[in-house]
Amino acid sequence: MSSYLVLRTELPGLGPVRRGKVRDVYDLGDALLIVTTDRISAFDHVLATGIPGKGRMLTAISAHWFRTLGDRFPHHLIATDLERMPSAVRAHARVLEGRCMFVHKARVYPVEWIVRGYLLGSLAKAWRAGGPLPGGVRLPAGIKEGDPLPEPLFTPTTKAESGHDLPITIEELGRTIGGPLARRLGDQSVALFRAASEAARARGVILCDTKLEWGERNGEPLLVDEVLTPDSSRFLLAGTTPPGQRSDPYDKQVVRDFLEKSGWDKESPPPPLPPAVVAETARRYAEICRRITGEAPGGAL
Repeated sequence: MSSYLVLRTELPGLGPVRRGKVRDVYDLGDALLIVTTDRISAFDHVLATGIPGKGRMLTAISAHWFRTLGDRFPHHLIATDLERMPSAVRAHARVLEGRCMFVHKARVYPVEWIVRGYLLGSLAKAWRAGGPLPGGVRLPAGIKEGDPLPEPLFTPTTKAESGHDLPITIEELGRTIGGPLARRLGDQSVALFRAASEAARARGVILCDTKLEWGERNGEPLLVDEVLTPDSSRFLLAGTTPPGQRSDPYDKQVVRDFLEKSGWDKESPPPPLPPAVVAETARRYAEICRRITGEAPGGAL
């Protein structure tokens, strides 16, 4: 069982490899091997400091959602059990155990499918500034920052290879992938958010917002990449901090807060994370993993 820090994988006999901010993706021909490292990113930068166990926790959470929601939302996951993967993958079990997904290949749509349930994050920032809201959405009069929205909002953005993603309207999305598909997957994203919110609430977790990815295989949409993790979603624990107060977020806000206060210019390499920030981030990820999956982080998937 791999309990040590994994910031980069080198797996002879597998490849080619494409490295994202957090994941190393190996092309296995008809399928992909997605390896979730312990890297963490913020403000479009990958930090030099990793979060121990993070890759295993994100894998466990994604696998849980793929499996529990899979009857309604087709996805790309084939297996997380190494015994069901090719022998060339099993040869690297010491590194890969608990942190990899064997998945179908899919053509990923160049869109971030963002669904929001609360007036938080960039939506709240735009609302405070009094400017146009992401995707041209409208909010009811009298709403306050941190309030739940009357209905979940779908606010897609571009999926930039570098730099920042930019908000787009449903109409602009339709011009990119086609109007019927844009509406279909927008509705599917909201439906998934509703289903996950209900399931999370039953486990004492509030799902505030999330970022999804969809792809296409054999002409049909598939949910791909990670899903509903603290890297891609904003979580709070039910019955603790009101959503409008950011003092207790169970995502990577602890890292963002440290970087904001550090004086970093967001252009040069980020400063290393102090041990206390690393430990607190790992604790919060572990608590979400335990509540959502029902297992302690590091348990069998």
